Amino acid sequence: MNTSVLCAVDVSHGEEDLPVIRRAAQLAALDGAQLDVIAVVPDFGMSSVGTFFSKDHHEQLEEEAKKQLHALITKALDADQNAKVRHVIATGRAYEEVLKLAKKIDAALIVVGAQKAELSDYLLGPNAARVVRHASCSVYVVRPS
Repeated sequence: MNTSVLCAVDVSHGEEDLPVIRRAAQLAALDGAQLDVIAVVPDFGMSSVGTFFSKDHHEQLEEEAKKQLHALITKALDADQNAKVRHVIATGRAYEEVLKLAKKIDAALIVVGAQKAELSDYLLGPNAARVVRHASCSVYVVRPS
């Protein structure tokens, strides 16, 4: 079977997304699916905000995101699992890039993490909520423990 599980993480959250990656890997293994992990960096270049950054700022941001994503996946999974994972860095709005990649790879499942609220309620962050609402495939939400 040629299926894919897409796992969306935010590398700026540090290790909070480790359980999300681990769950996505488990779900991919159940179906023998390819695991793709995506992190999205914002695109400041097209807005007026972009004029405040150096010309190579975006390339540096992407490179740092690649390093952080690799470190996060390496910490979450063993070397054999990690070798099979596709690490993807995209630029733009997080939910749009996740949905775009899911469509491109014909993902069978998207795995996202929920955001922990301060008052013991569990909420979906705005990007996760948009992915859940607009995805054309199933979405699995990993709640914080």
